[in-house]
Amino acid sequence: MSHTAHIRSHRKPRRSASKIAMRAGVAGGVLSTLAVAGASGAANAAEPVTQTLELPTLTADLAAQVAESATATELAAANYELQAERDAAAAKAAKEAKADLAEAKKKAEARKKAAEAARQAAAERAERAARDTERPTLTATASVATSASTSTATGSAASVISFLKAQVGKAYVLGATGPSAYDCSGLVGAAFKQVGISLPRVSQDQSTAGTPVSLSNLQPGDILYWGSAGSAYHVAVYIGDGKFIGAQNPSTGIVEQPLSYDPPTGAVRVL
Repeated sequence: MSHTAHIRSHRKPRRSASKIAMRAGVAGGVLSTLAVAGASGAANAAEPVTQTLELPTLTADLAAQVAESATATELAAANYELQAERDAAAAKAAKEAKADLAEAKKKAEARKKAAEAARQAAAERAERAARDTERPTLTATASVATSASTSTATGSAASVISFLKAQVGKAYVLGATGPSAYDCSGLVGAAFKQVGISLPRVSQDQSTAGTPVSLSNLQPGDILYWGSAGSAYHVAVYIGDGKFIGAQNPSTGIVEQPLSYDPPTGAVRVL
Protein backbone atom coordinates (compact mmCIF):
# COMPACT_ATOMS: atom_id res chain seq x y z
CA MET A 1 0.00 0.00 0.00
CA SER A 2 1.18 3.42 -0.85
CA HIS A 3 2.17 5.69 1.98
CA THR A 4 -0.15 8.33 0.66
CA ALA A 5 -3.22 6.17 0.48
CA HIS A 6 -4.77 7.53 3.75
CA ILE A 7 -4.11 11.26 3.04
CA ARG A 8 -7.22 13.11 1.97
CA SER A 9 -7.13 15.06 -1.25
CA HIS A 10 -7.12 18.85 -1.00
CA ARG A 11 -9.31 19.30 -4.05
CA LYS A 12 -13.05 19.83 -3.65
CA PRO A 13 -15.11 16.95 -4.65
CA ARG A 14 -16.80 17.23 -7.98
CA ARG A 15 -20.48 18.19 -8.00
CA SER A 16 -22.78 15.76 -9.37
CA ALA A 17 -24.33 16.33 -12.76
CA SER A 18 -27.82 16.27 -11.34
CA LYS A 19 -27.19 19.14 -8.92
CA ILE A 20 -25.61 21.20 -11.64
CA ALA A 21 -28.57 20.68 -13.88
CA MET A 22 -30.98 21.64 -11.10
CA ARG A 23 -29.20 24.89 -10.39
CA ALA A 24 -29.08 25.73 -14.08
CA GLY A 25 -32.81 25.21 -14.31
CA VAL A 26 -33.52 27.41 -11.34
CA ALA A 27 -31.34 30.16 -12.72
CA GLY A 28 -33.05 29.93 -16.06
CA GLY A 29 -36.45 30.16 -14.47
CA VAL A 30 -35.45 33.23 -12.52
CA LEU A 31 -34.10 34.94 -15.58
CA SER A 32 -37.27 34.11 -17.50
CA THR A 33 -39.38 35.58 -14.74
CA LEU A 34 -37.31 38.80 -14.70
CA ALA A 35 -37.59 39.08 -18.46
CA VAL A 36 -41.37 38.74 -18.35
CA ALA A 37 -41.64 41.29 -15.49
CA GLY A 38 -39.46 43.75 -17.39
CA ALA A 39 -41.55 43.45 -20.48
CA SER A 40 -44.75 43.89 -18.49
CA GLY A 41 -43.32 46.99 -16.75
CA ALA A 42 -42.33 48.51 -20.07
CA ALA A 43 -45.81 47.92 -21.41
CA ASN A 44 -47.39 49.46 -18.35
CA ALA A 45 -45.10 52.49 -18.59
CA ALA A 46 -46.22 53.11 -22.13
CA GLU A 47 -49.90 53.24 -21.14
CA PRO A 48 -51.31 56.27 -19.11
CA VAL A 49 -52.63 55.52 -15.67
CA THR A 50 -56.16 56.75 -15.06
CA GLN A 51 -57.45 57.14 -11.47
CA THR A 52 -61.16 57.54 -10.79
CA LEU A 53 -62.36 59.48 -7.68
CA GLU A 54 -65.81 58.91 -6.48
CA LEU A 55 -67.56 62.07 -5.08
CA PRO A 56 -69.99 61.74 -2.24
CA THR A 57 -73.58 61.47 -3.24
CA LEU A 58 -75.64 64.71 -2.69
CA THR A 59 -78.12 63.52 -0.15
CA ALA A 60 -81.44 65.21 0.61
CA ASP A 61 -80.14 66.59 3.93
CA LEU A 62 -77.06 68.07 2.31
CA ALA A 63 -79.18 69.63 -0.45
CA ALA A 64 -81.44 71.14 2.19
CA GLN A 65 -78.46 72.61 4.05
CA VAL A 66 -77.09 74.13 0.84
CA ALA A 67 -80.48 75.67 0.03
CA GLU A 68 -80.83 77.00 3.56
CA SER A 69 -77.34 78.55 3.40
CA ALA A 70 -78.16 80.22 0.08
CA THR A 71 -81.42 81.59 1.50
CA ALA A 72 -79.60 82.95 4.56
CA THR A 73 -77.02 84.63 2.33
CA GLU A 74 -79.74 86.26 0.21
CA LEU A 75 -81.57 87.43 3.33
CA ALA A 76 -78.37 88.93 4.80
CA ALA A 77 -77.68 90.75 1.51
CA ALA A 78 -81.25 92.07 1.47
CA ASN A 79 -80.92 93.27 5.07
CA TYR A 80 -77.67 95.07 4.27
CA GLU A 81 -79.27 96.75 1.28
CA LEU A 82 -82.31 97.77 3.33
CA GLN A 83 -80.08 99.19 6.08
CA ALA A 84 -78.07 101.14 3.50
CA GLU A 85 -81.30 102.60 2.11
CA ARG A 86 -82.47 103.52 5.61
CA ASP A 87 -79.13 105.19 6.41
CA ALA A 88 -79.26 107.18 3.18
CA ALA A 89 -82.86 108.24 3.90
CA ALA A 90 -81.94 109.26 7.46
CA ALA A 91 -78.99 111.32 6.23
CA LYS A 92 -81.20 113.02 3.66
CA ALA A 93 -83.87 113.72 6.26
CA ALA A 94 -81.30 115.17 8.66
CA LYS A 95 -79.93 117.44 5.93
CA GLU A 96 -83.43 118.61 4.99
CA ALA A 97 -84.30 119.17 8.66
CA LYS A 98 -81.16 121.28 9.11
CA ALA A 99 -82.04 123.35 6.06
CA ASP A 100 -85.64 123.76 7.26
CA LEU A 101 -84.39 124.87 10.69
CA ALA A 102 -82.08 127.45 9.15
CA GLU A 103 -84.92 128.74 6.97
CA ALA A 104 -87.26 128.87 9.97
CA LYS A 105 -84.69 130.85 11.97
CA LYS A 106 -84.23 133.21 9.05
CA LYS A 107 -87.96 133.77 8.74
CA ALA A 108 -88.31 134.20 12.51
CA GLU A 109 -85.56 136.82 12.49
CA ALA A 110 -87.26 138.62 9.60
CA ARG A 111 -90.59 138.57 11.44
CA LYS A 112 -88.86 139.85 14.58
CA LYS A 113 -87.30 142.75 12.68
CA ALA A 114 -90.62 143.54 11.01
CA ALA A 115 -92.39 143.47 14.36
CA GLU A 116 -89.74 145.76 15.88
CA ALA A 117 -90.06 148.19 12.98
CA ALA A 118 -93.86 148.14 13.33
CA ARG A 119 -93.55 148.72 17.07
CA GLN A 120 -91.24 151.68 16.55
CA ALA A 121 -93.55 153.10 13.90
CA ALA A 122 -96.53 152.71 16.24
CA ALA A 123 -94.59 154.37 19.07
CA GLU A 124 -93.69 157.24 16.77
CA ARG A 125 -97.31 157.68 15.67
CA ALA A 126 -98.52 157.55 19.28
CA GLU A 127 -95.92 160.09 20.34
CA ARG A 128 -96.80 162.35 17.44
CA ALA A 129 -100.51 162.04 18.25
CA ALA A 130 -99.87 162.92 21.91
CA ARG A 131 -97.87 165.95 20.86
CA ASP A 132 -100.57 167.03 18.49
CA THR A 133 -103.10 166.78 21.34
CA GLU A 134 -100.97 168.77 23.77
CA ARG A 135 -99.39 171.15 21.32
CA PRO A 136 -100.61 174.75 21.56
CA THR A 137 -101.18 176.72 18.45
CA LEU A 138 -98.05 178.53 17.38
CA THR A 139 -99.13 182.09 18.10
CA ALA A 140 -97.58 185.38 17.24
CA THR A 141 -95.87 185.29 20.62
CA ALA A 142 -94.07 182.12 19.65
CA SER A 143 -93.15 183.69 16.35
CA VAL A 144 -91.68 186.65 18.17
CA ALA A 145 -89.70 184.25 20.36
CA THR A 146 -88.40 182.49 17.26
CA SER A 147 -87.23 185.69 15.62
CA ALA A 148 -85.98 187.35 18.78
CA SER A 149 -83.98 184.45 20.20
CA THR A 150 -81.06 184.68 17.83
CA SER A 151 -78.38 185.54 20.32
CA THR A 152 -75.14 183.51 20.16
CA ALA A 153 -74.65 181.11 23.04
CA THR A 154 -71.76 181.78 25.38
CA GLY A 155 -70.20 180.15 28.43
CA SER A 156 -71.91 177.03 29.74
CA ALA A 157 -74.72 177.31 27.18
CA ALA A 158 -72.14 177.20 24.37
CA SER A 159 -70.61 174.00 25.85
CA VAL A 160 -74.04 172.37 26.15
CA ILE A 161 -74.95 173.23 22.56
CA SER A 162 -71.57 172.10 21.22
CA PHE A 163 -72.08 168.71 22.86
CA LEU A 164 -75.61 168.43 21.46
CA LYS A 165 -74.51 169.21 17.91
CA ALA A 166 -71.89 166.48 18.16
CA GLN A 167 -74.65 163.95 18.92
CA VAL A 168 -76.85 164.76 15.91
CA GLY A 169 -77.37 161.68 13.77
CA LYS A 170 -77.02 159.15 16.57
CA ALA A 171 -79.76 156.67 17.38
CA TYR A 172 -82.79 157.04 19.61
CA VAL A 173 -83.07 154.10 22.03
CA LEU A 174 -85.57 154.17 24.85
CA GLY A 175 -83.74 154.27 28.20
CA ALA A 176 -80.32 155.00 26.63
CA THR A 177 -78.04 157.70 28.06
CA GLY A 178 -75.16 157.54 25.57
CA PRO A 179 -72.65 157.66 24.25
CA SER A 180 -73.82 155.92 21.04
CA ALA A 181 -77.59 156.29 21.59
CA TYR A 182 -80.00 158.32 23.76
CA ASP A 183 -83.62 158.83 24.56
CA CYS A 184 -84.90 162.42 24.91
CA SER A 185 -84.22 162.95 28.63
CA GLY A 186 -81.00 160.91 28.44
CA LEU A 187 -79.64 163.33 25.84
CA VAL A 188 -80.62 166.45 27.83
CA GLY A 189 -79.12 165.03 31.02
CA ALA A 190 -75.84 164.12 29.25
CA ALA A 191 -75.58 167.61 27.70
CA PHE A 192 -75.89 169.46 31.00
CA LYS A 193 -73.56 167.02 32.70
CA GLN A 194 -70.81 168.49 30.49
CA VAL A 195 -71.03 171.72 32.50
CA GLY A 196 -71.42 170.08 35.91
CA ILE A 197 -75.21 170.25 36.18
CA SER A 198 -76.97 167.08 37.28
CA LEU A 199 -80.57 166.87 36.07
CA PRO A 200 -83.30 164.38 37.00
CA ARG A 201 -83.37 161.32 34.77
CA VAL A 202 -86.88 161.51 33.25
CA SER A 203 -88.61 164.21 31.19
CA GLN A 204 -91.41 164.74 33.74
CA ASP A 205 -88.89 165.88 36.35
CA GLN A 206 -86.68 167.80 33.92
CA SER A 207 -89.68 169.94 32.90
CA THR A 208 -89.68 171.44 36.43
CA ALA A 209 -85.94 171.38 37.15
CA GLY A 210 -85.32 175.10 36.51
CA THR A 211 -87.01 178.45 36.35
CA PRO A 212 -90.03 178.57 34.01
CA VAL A 213 -89.54 180.94 31.07
CA SER A 214 -91.86 182.18 28.35
CA LEU A 215 -91.51 180.78 24.86
CA SER A 216 -91.22 184.38 23.72
CA ASN A 217 -88.11 184.87 25.84
CA LEU A 218 -86.07 181.80 25.07
CA GLN A 219 -82.28 181.78 25.36
CA PRO A 220 -79.78 179.21 24.03
CA GLY A 221 -79.50 176.41 26.58
CA ASP A 222 -83.10 176.53 27.81
CA ILE A 223 -84.83 173.17 28.24
CA LEU A 224 -87.97 172.77 26.12
CA TYR A 225 -90.71 170.37 27.08
CA TRP A 226 -93.86 168.94 25.51
CA GLY A 227 -96.93 168.20 27.60
CA SER A 228 -97.60 169.74 31.00
CA ALA A 229 -94.95 170.88 33.48
CA GLY A 230 -94.33 167.97 35.82
CA SER A 231 -95.90 165.45 33.42
CA ALA A 232 -94.02 166.22 30.21
CA TYR A 233 -93.58 163.34 27.76
CA HIS A 234 -90.71 164.88 25.76
CA VAL A 235 -87.80 167.31 26.25
CA ALA A 236 -85.14 168.95 24.09
CA VAL A 237 -82.75 171.93 24.26
CA TYR A 238 -83.14 175.29 22.53
CA ILE A 239 -79.92 176.20 20.67
CA GLY A 240 -80.87 179.66 19.36
CA ASP A 241 -81.90 180.92 15.94
CA GLY A 242 -85.36 179.39 16.44
CA LYS A 243 -84.00 175.81 16.54
CA PHE A 244 -83.73 172.96 19.00
CA ILE A 245 -81.86 169.65 19.23
CA GLY A 246 -83.52 166.57 20.68
CA ALA A 247 -83.70 162.80 20.53
CA GLN A 248 -87.06 162.67 18.78
CA ASN A 249 -87.96 159.02 18.19
CA PRO A 250 -86.55 155.69 16.91
CA SER A 251 -87.26 156.68 13.31
CA THR A 252 -85.47 160.05 13.22
CA GLY A 253 -82.91 159.65 16.01
CA ILE A 254 -81.18 162.81 17.27
CA VAL A 255 -81.99 165.76 15.04
CA GLU A 256 -81.75 169.53 14.82
CA GLN A 257 -85.10 171.10 13.87
CA PRO A 258 -86.85 174.50 13.84
CA LEU A 259 -89.45 175.18 16.54
CA SER A 260 -92.12 175.13 13.84
CA TYR A 261 -91.35 171.43 13.23
CA ASP A 262 -92.79 170.54 16.62
CA PRO A 263 -93.70 173.58 18.75
CA PRO A 264 -93.02 172.95 22.49
CA THR A 265 -95.45 173.49 25.32
CA GLY A 266 -93.11 175.36 27.68
CA ALA A 267 -89.51 175.87 28.80
CA VAL A 268 -87.33 176.07 31.91
CA ARG A 269 -83.93 177.68 32.42
CA VAL A 270 -81.17 176.05 34.47
CA LEU A 271 -78.15 178.11 33.34
